[in-house]
Amino acid sequence: MTVLYGHILPAPASVKNEPYGMVRIMSLSENVQTENVKSEARRRAILDVARAIFLAEGYAATSMSEIAARLGGSKGTLYNYFRSKEELFAAFMIETCQGPANAVFDRLPPVGDDARAALVELGAGLLEFILREESMAVHRLVVAESGRFPELGRVFYETGPRLGESRLGEFMRQAMGAGLLRQGDPVEAGRWFKALILSDIYSRRLWGVISDPAPAEIRSHAIQAVDIFLAAFGDASKDRD
Repeated sequence: MTVLYGHILPAPASVKNEPYGMVRIMSLSENVQTENVKSEARRRAILDVARAIFLAEGYAATSMSEIAARLGGSKGTLYNYFRSKEELFAAFMIETCQGPANAVFDRLPPVGDDARAALVELGAGLLEFILREESMAVHRLVVAESGRFPELGRVFYETGPRLGESRLGEFMRQAMGAGLLRQGDPVEAGRWFKALILSDIYSRRLWGVISDPAPAEIRSHAIQAVDIFLAAFGDASKDRD
């Protein structure tokens, strides 16, 4: 019940039917959710600014002070989200490398009877991801600065290529289990597959000799690489049939 100017008015049903403690808990929960949304938005803003500065100025020239200034906040606030520049760079790498790379594998159907078709799709997807401008910018950054900052190469490897190697190895293991590839080390087979997919075209793109290839060119390159790969790793028994 609510008292107003000496009159007793009925409380709203939403309050009348709920114990006070329940209303209080719901209010606290809503506040926590609101704060979480704000925190995630702030983290998103930090990563966006850090990405722009890392790619424009390089790892060495980027400072936490500059990122904080660009954000319009203090370094203290920035350190509440990321304890160091290396940790911030790792978060940038995870977002740039892991999500798009995982999407390539996630789009693939289960290993079926046609290893060649599956490998062409996988190879074209990987090549398209790696050759895109943002990926190339990251690769150039790591190549340029990992000599002075070895931790940069380690962070890049752990958050990108190493995880990709694991996903490739799992795909090769399934293909071997289905009798579509020769039995062997699936991780090693994945490394050779990736090397063939990237051969020549990756280096020329990295050096700026060529621009972003058209989808048809990427697919043609993937087909050639897969045919070479299957000549070495394809199921030998199928050649005798």
